[in-house]
Amino acid sequence: MMLIAGDIGATTTRLALVSAEAGPREFVAEREFHTSDYKGLQPVVEAFLAKLGARAEHACFDVAGPVTGGRAHLTNLGWEFDEAALRNGLGLKTVTLLNDLHAIAQAVPHLTHRDMVTINAGAAQDHAPLAVLAPGTGLGEAFLIWGGANYIACSSEGGHADFAPTNPTQVGLLAFLVARYRHAAYERVGSGSGLADVYDYVRSLDPAAENPAFAAALFAAKDRAPLIMDAAANDPANNPLASQTLRIVIDVWGAEAANLALKVLATGGVYLAGGLPPRVLPQLTDGAFLRAFRAKGRFVDLLGAIPVHVITMNAALLGAAIHGLEQMKAG
Repeated sequence: MMLIAGDIGATTTRLALVSAEAGPREFVAEREFHTSDYKGLQPVVEAFLAKLGARAEHACFDVAGPVTGGRAHLTNLGWEFDEAALRNGLGLKTVTLLNDLHAIAQAVPHLTHRDMVTINAGAAQDHAPLAVLAPGTGLGEAFLIWGGANYIACSSEGGHADFAPTNPTQVGLLAFLVARYRHAAYERVGSGSGLADVYDYVRSLDPAAENPAFAAALFAAKDRAPLIMDAAANDPANNPLASQTLRIVIDVWGAEAANLALKVLATGGVYLAGGLPPRVLPQLTDGAFLRAFRAKGRFVDLLGAIPVHVITMNAALLGAAIHGLEQMKAG
C-alpha cells in the first residue's frame, strides 16, 4: 500500500509518495508546489498523482495551523481542510491531518547527526522533554514528553503568545508593533511574515541608513521578507538595516527558545526547525543566539547545559510520513 505524505505550508507544498516497505526516509517520489497557485489541497494532490501516474490508499498531511476534530484552517493562506472531504474527494481509504509542528516533533526522535547542525553541545538528559521552535512563514512551537517506551509529540500555538522585549531596542519594537497591529505576538517578530515589520521599525530609527537600491527593490517586491533575509545573510555591509533586523530576530529566537525550554524543562534538547534557521547558520553560530538563550538570570547554567540543534532537512514531511505509516500499521 502507498501513502501520500504532505507538508502544506503557506508558501510551499511538498508531497511525497511513501511505501511501507521502503519506510519513511526512502520516498518513492517527491515534488514541490507553489501553494498559492492552487485553490485548495485536493487539486495539488491530484496534480501530484497525475504527474507520477500513481495511486495511493492513504494520506497524512501536516498543515500550518491548529487541527481540531479532523478539520484545519491554514492560518497564513486561508485554505480550509477536512479529513472526510479530502478522503472522499481523493478516493482514499484514510486521510489524517496534523499540525505542522506536531509533524516536526514526530520526526525529532528519528533524526541523526546528518539531519542537523549542533550549536550548543550541552549534556542531554535521557528521556527528558524536548522542545521545538520553528521560524518559517509563521513561528511554530512544539514539545515532546517521554511516554515510557517512546516520545509523545505535543503541538502548541506558543508563537502567538505575547512578545516580551528583553532590551531597550525591543521595547521600542513592541510599541511599534502594538501601534500597527494592537497585539504583538512572537510571530510578529520571529517569522518570515514578521520580518518586514521588524525592518520597518529599524528603518524608522535611521531612515538615512537605507541603501537606495535596496529600498527600490523592496518597494517593487510582492514579498519583502526573502530580500531582507538574503541581504542580511549575504551582504550585510551594504545593507545595515537588514543586518540589524536579522540580529534582532535572532536575539528573539534565542530568548523565546529559552522561554519554551524553561516552560517544559526541555533538558533533552532544543531543536530549531522551519525554513529560516538553516539559511542563517553563520549568524546562529556566532554566539549571539546562545547569549540570548542563556540570559535567564538564575537559570543561566541550566540553559547552558541544554543541547541546541538546527534541523537542516524537511522534518515536517518526514514526520508526516512517519505518522502516516504508523497509522497504516495500526489499521
